[in-house]
Amino acid sequence: MEKNISVGLLGLGTVGSGVVQIVEGHQEELVHQLGCGVTIKSILVCDVEKDRDVQVNPATLTTNPEAVLADPEIDIIIEVMGGIDEAREHILRAFKAKKHVVTANKDLMALHGPELQYAAKQNGCDLFYEASVAGGIPIIGGIVDGLASDRIEKVMGIVNGTTNYILTKMDDEGVAYEDALKEAQELGFAEADPTGDVGGLDAARKMAILARLAFSTSVDLADVEVDGIDGLALEDLQFGRQLGLKMKLIGFADFQDKQIEVSVQPTFLPENHPLAAVKNEYNAVYVNGKAVGETMFYGPGAGSLPTATAVMSDVTAVIKNMLLGVTGQQVVTPRYDKVLKSPEQRFGQYYFRIHVQDRSGTFTEISSLFNELDISFERILQDPIKNDKENGLAEVIVVTHQTTLEKINQALEKLAKVDVVEEVKSYFRIEGGYDQ
Repeated sequence: MEKNISVGLLGLGTVGSGVVQIVEGHQEELVHQLGCGVTIKSILVCDVEKDRDVQVNPATLTTNPEAVLADPEIDIIIEVMGGIDEAREHILRAFKAKKHVVTANKDLMALHGPELQYAAKQNGCDLFYEASVAGGIPIIGGIVDGLASDRIEKVMGIVNGTTNYILTKMDDEGVAYEDALKEAQELGFAEADPTGDVGGLDAARKMAILARLAFSTSVDLADVEVDGIDGLALEDLQFGRQLGLKMKLIGFADFQDKQIEVSVQPTFLPENHPLAAVKNEYNAVYVNGKAVGETMFYGPGAGSLPTATAVMSDVTAVIKNMLLGVTGQQVVTPRYDKVLKSPEQRFGQYYFRIHVQDRSGTFTEISSLFNELDISFERILQDPIKNDKENGLAEVIVVTHQTTLEKINQALEKLAKVDVVEEVKSYFRIEGGYDQ
């Protein structure tokens, strides 16, 4: 058996504690897989005296980054400290010291992934980041290795457990958004400041990483159009149920004719779509390849041990590369220039909820507006607004056939100028082959 491989751990929070548990509890499995054991030699923390959920040798704890990054006996750095600037500097320092890096840092990889990959290649080092996107789900490995020979055309999924938990409570139990968010915070699924989750930024960072890998294109975070669930009304989910639709916060990336679109937005799915059945804090990613067709990756998207499992999967991959002498060869430069789709090249169905004057001719006027734009209707619902009868308002629900985003934007502009339209309360994309 080879000598144990020594690793340095940057951070001992939720994920770092899970890494310690797996390393200490799964040595037999690691030795069986690798022919050697894994030892955590040093751990960078902010406070060595802090009480922790996991027991570690106090001698391994340090507040000095150089004690980890400059240690010649450490071969692999595991970065689970979070943040961006400091983590980036530590990783670049590790590469200069010829140390391989495994990170779970989605924020860092979304913003600086190409730079870090280039630095890894220049120094003959590996950089793996499976845990940065979907916790314990092996989606990056699935795309990079499992579907390496295929041409991926679409990646669509639920990549944020907080929002999926909130939407599950709203849809299944009729709980208002504010109450569902409060419950998610009490259970630890949402942070005290949930803005990054409910605003869609967390999912956007993950989709930037996935689109970059799936389409071999240099996608930046700024290329991802983002809309969160923080303004979502319970009424829309209820109308969706009448239409056979489920609401999810969907990360969507599409690649056609060497042009891409990447977005994160509340999206309706047919209730029989596989992603519609993903509930609570679970994540799932739907990948469509030219050859393989449709595949789905499902599992826990966060949590100490699921995420740590993904981290340690990357660590074993690095060690295997070390033993084979093939480190630093995993980085693949982008194949295609980045060309973003224009609104007239982006197709989809759409749901509208519109408050209108409840009088004769109203619907004819709205229909004419859509007809002028060559937008046809697939479904229509109309009801008086129960608590607004004195104002003579009605609620109209429209589901369009396939059309372009450009025409949808034009429709929104025209609806805002029509006298019989009180307000467009909401509109959402429909994905997944809805057909009534």
